[in-house]
Amino acid sequence: MTDYTSTEQKDTRSGFGAALLQLGRTNPDVVALCADLIGSLKMDAFVKEFPERFFQVGIAEANMIGVAAGLAIGGKIPFTGTFANFSTARVYDQIRQSVAYSNTNVKICASHAGITLGEDGATHQTMEDIGLTKMLPNLTVINTCDYNQTYAATLAIADYKGPVYLRFGRPKVPNFTPVDQIFEIGKAILLNPGKDVTIIATGHLVWPALQACKALSEKGIEAEIINIHTIKPLDVEAVLHSVKKTGCVVTAEEHLMNGGLGDSIAQLLSLRMPTPLEMVAVDDKFGESATPEELMVKYGLDVPHIVAAAIKVISRKNS
Repeated sequence: MTDYTSTEQKDTRSGFGAALLQLGRTNPDVVALCADLIGSLKMDAFVKEFPERFFQVGIAEANMIGVAAGLAIGGKIPFTGTFANFSTARVYDQIRQSVAYSNTNVKICASHAGITLGEDGATHQTMEDIGLTKMLPNLTVINTCDYNQTYAATLAIADYKGPVYLRFGRPKVPNFTPVDQIFEIGKAILLNPGKDVTIIATGHLVWPALQACKALSEKGIEAEIINIHTIKPLDVEAVLHSVKKTGCVVTAEEHLMNGGLGDSIAQLLSLRMPTPLEMVAVDDKFGESATPEELMVKYGLDVPHIVAAAIKVISRKNS
């Protein structure tokens, strides 16, 4: 199997902050808005260097989305920043009406997504945001896996014409993708070729999927690992090509089963290529307060659960 190693751990939100600063230096149309969470979104450097292009709206997230839509209509490229829960559920009407329906060039950038927000608990953790955003026409949905990919994605969405939801997180995670990568919206990345099972992962679950691949290899199972960083539009060709070869699929994500990546894959396969499928995701539950590591184990989002799902789906294929 392909050997992926990581000697450093970095938070994905810092990849966003660094790229936003770079965009400030290279694209005068880029502006930033924040809902009283500059430090948490790592927007400090942009604010310091470009104060005239930054708008602090305070704890008024709905207003932030409306202002961003207005700035986009005026020719600017607005990047909004707050927690994923406040970037979606709290402002859903504004996103639907002023961003998605109006097809305005707003970049909704959401940190602290999923249960790895940890000790802040269920009120701040969001595991429904991908479902909420992917349902809206015109809205592209991206969920990055490490610092380097988040940096590259932030640069890429500035050049993309149209509304985007960019999801990233707070904890430090292995930084293993290339530093010089070119981020292609809607293009899946094959991380490891295999013939026995396809494991499709997104966001913080990509690295555990690679670790599960190693564990499966020790059992004589060759897993194909695909990094789906763009939930919508989904890379249909990449998914179908892999599944045609392996005949079974596991999806892995830090999100609810309902509405997430697995939901999109299940819909695709049911219509185009009925295939045994297992989902590693949170099963219809809210989160709770604990460390990120404890929560990932309790909610079944760790390496052993991915390995177990792969073994189970292979047995279904062969039965």
